[in-house]
Amino acid sequence: MDLGLEDKVALIAGGSSGLGLAVARELAAEGAHVAIGARDAGRLEAAERSIKAVARGRVCTASVDITDREAARRWVDEVAADFGALHIVVVSGASPPTGMATRFGPQDYLQAMQTVFLPAVDLAHAALPHLQAAGWGRLLFVTSETATVPIASLAVSGVTRAAVARFAQGLAADVGRQGITVNVLAPGATRTQMVERAAARLDDDIEAALHNMGKHNALGRIGRPEEFAAMAAFLASERASFITGCVHLIDGGGSVMGPDQPHFATTSKDTFA
Repeated sequence: MDLGLEDKVALIAGGSSGLGLAVARELAAEGAHVAIGARDAGRLEAAERSIKAVARGRVCTASVDITDREAARRWVDEVAADFGALHIVVVSGASPPTGMATRFGPQDYLQAMQTVFLPAVDLAHAALPHLQAAGWGRLLFVTSETATVPIASLAVSGVTRAAVARFAQGLAADVGRQGITVNVLAPGATRTQMVERAAARLDDDIEAALHNMGKHNALGRIGRPEEFAAMAAFLASERASFITGCVHLIDGGGSVMGPDQPHFATTSKDTFA
């Protein structure tokens, strides 16, 4: 199926690992030119090699901290100038700490908004003039299932992810008649390195821990990055031109299975929230 992504220019924040990298590879394989940004130079180099292995268009990388508003805006403008346009923006950023609501004070919530919510807003505002100039745009925000599903031990995630979702929906109403769609991807547990690290803390047998993480959903397993990336590529495509303002749960049916989610019993700050 032709997704109509040939020669489209895609910018992926947080594209050096995990779900962001999976999306970058998928878009590159579909013929899009891909620019990824992240902080870790070593990861960027490895990601660039991985993307180029499947790419049909150009690939470029930049070391950028998207919590630095000016640096993030410069990066967006530089990508648009270098490629001559910008069509697709994917925002995949930091994960907030895990824990129950009363574990955190006001300063913790403020910091989470500054590292998760505000960078998404800033990148969207920086990208919009370029999408408007192109007359065609796709904004995708990567959050988590907590954007719509309350999970007690992921309280801060719920606050920040829901904020991103509501911003995206308001933006969708604002820019839809300019040929720009805005969507939110809300994944459940997906097998990335971050999730594997979380699994290793739950059980010495990582495969057993990963299996346990998937028990709460309808499919009985956690997701694969390429499954998430396929959904992102579709929403970024011409085929999805009538889909906007939605939060798309990619959770294997976890949201329909009830509250028994034993794998969320961790309080580590390095998880998949």
